[in-house]
Amino acid sequence: MEIICQNCNGKLKVADDKLPEGKTVTLKCPRCQSKISVNRPAQKAEAEDGAFDDLFDFDEDDGEGYDASEKPFDFIEEEGKTALVCESDTLIREKMRPTLDLMEYHITETPNSREALKKMRYHTYDLVLLNEYFDTRDPDANPVLIYIERLAMETRRNMFVTLLTTRFRTMDHMTAFQKSVNMIVNLRNIDDIDKILQRGMADYGLFYKVFKESLTR
Repeated sequence: MEIICQNCNGKLKVADDKLPEGKTVTLKCPRCQSKISVNRPAQKAEAEDGAFDDLFDFDEDDGEGYDASEKPFDFIEEEGKTALVCESDTLIREKMRPTLDLMEYHITETPNSREALKKMRYHTYDLVLLNEYFDTRDPDANPVLIYIERLAMETRRNMFVTLLTTRFRTMDHMTAFQKSVNMIVNLRNIDDIDKILQRGMADYGLFYKVFKESLTR
């Protein structure tokens, strides 16, 4: 849904499924701070196939409508880029943050998998940096990675997922394919994260360039 602020004519973009059906919610324009009222008409509920584990289940808002303060990136300007950082090591986060700031990403850092999944439920991030041991002892059963693997393809192809690891070498394309991520970064190379990210994302952009152009025609 495209939302236009009546005060400053700023354009915002938010997916329909991120607004509660049949309710009018009020949010602030990030540009001029004016209040904007948005209503999403109620639709007939459809049954979902399968079921998630408790970790993937969240309670719906109880009568208060949409709390924009918990989902701060739902109403950024259309060209804004967002990054989700799932890394427990403070030192590693500090090494990545300047690169993300330079690349003009709005950054979310999460303390655990449940918080990460809650934020991903309400927002599709352009970039995800995920340590394979983030909030788990088994890197092959990482909840965030499992969630990403289950995303619909039209959503998944708009995300660039980078797996941070000590087991695999940087830019190991075969392992990246097996793990359903876009790129592997070995933590021994974290000091070069700026060059590695720029190269990986440039290759990704070229790979999907023709496909994405065909979708806009």
